[in-house]
Amino acid sequence: MQTINSFKQDFEQYVRDTAQRIQDLENREKELLKEGGKKQEFIEYLLKMQEFTPIRVAEKVKELEAKKEKFIAFEYFPPKTQIGIENLRERMVRMKRYRPLYIDVTWGAGGSTSDTTIELCADAQKRGLTACMHLTCTNMPREKIDQALQDAEKYKLINILALRGDPPAGQVDFRPVESGFSCALDLIKFLRETTQNKFGISAAGYPEGHPERIRKASTLGRALTPTEENRSSYDDITKETYVCTDDDFQIELEYLKAKVDAGAEFIVTQMFFDVQVYFEFVDACRKFGITVPIIPGIMCITSVPGFFRMVAFCKTRVPQSLHDVMKKLEASDDPDQVKSFGIAYGTEMCKKLLEGGRSSGLHFYTLNLEHVVDGILKGIEWE
Repeated sequence: MQTINSFKQDFEQYVRDTAQRIQDLENREKELLKEGGKKQEFIEYLLKMQEFTPIRVAEKVKELEAKKEKFIAFEYFPPKTQIGIENLRERMVRMKRYRPLYIDVTWGAGGSTSDTTIELCADAQKRGLTACMHLTCTNMPREKIDQALQDAEKYKLINILALRGDPPAGQVDFRPVESGFSCALDLIKFLRETTQNKFGISAAGYPEGHPERIRKASTLGRALTPTEENRSSYDDITKETYVCTDDDFQIELEYLKAKVDAGAEFIVTQMFFDVQVYFEFVDACRKFGITVPIIPGIMCITSVPGFFRMVAFCKTRVPQSLHDVMKKLEASDDPDQVKSFGIAYGTEMCKKLLEGGRSSGLHFYTLNLEHVVDGILKGIEWE
């Protein structure tokens, strides 16, 4: 949301930009007529002037964070069917009414959804939405990375979220392919070295530690420290407590700072359900010298099976109160109740996050759905 003064400044800038565009058009028309140009050339020039110009997200995020002005972003994933793609396009247009600063689209392992990812990003920008394209290392040889960047430049996709990516289905550990990259840091370095500042780059952050650094607490041979306890999680199935130890968390911070030093301009966090975990993560980052914006990633609760599957995969900390409600909802088997609770819990989380002052932005993992996101935004009185 913007203040009246901010709206006034934006409007005044719009008037100045419009006046400049009119002057540019008049000058170009005179040049074409003087050169004996045809009317069609001027029409083509007019169409080019009307093209949507995406913002460089990192720069705008820093600007809004400095002003404490709120902003939101929506994340989508490429559907597997053409009908799903068309439905998502329509949903993205409907959700545009909330004025997201940007939308982003995920990238399948090995570029399995690359065409669809690029297509959706390009289509979003045609509809006036700035897009941020995910790009991962998983099964991505150098040639595929090069092609992805060529396509991004072709469609004016100037924002990239650089990730390592998860191992492909059926593979337990991540293994780099020949001529590929082994981690997000390698990818970020490559992007900066080969494209300089052509792209705005963001990276992922893990408030509870990367899942691959989270281990069973029972293997430590000691009690958890207070900070470890605060980010630990409990698995109902294995009956085990999991944690990223303080030593491993330090390594995580070192790696995150390396990504920032290499060129990542802001961070989007992995999902979490305990707001305090996010606050402590940001505070730890600041003490470590990581100064870029850290936007909280909000996973919308839309189904019970999906919730438990995701928290088990990511080893996410679930507050006991949330766990108890989700178990009751699992027993009730009422999808509408789940969505209503998802809205209530998400609203409470977002209010606390915005009041906490670590970031003025919210990045929603929409799961390609809009009902819960819509309810949360109404709950926080987003206008």
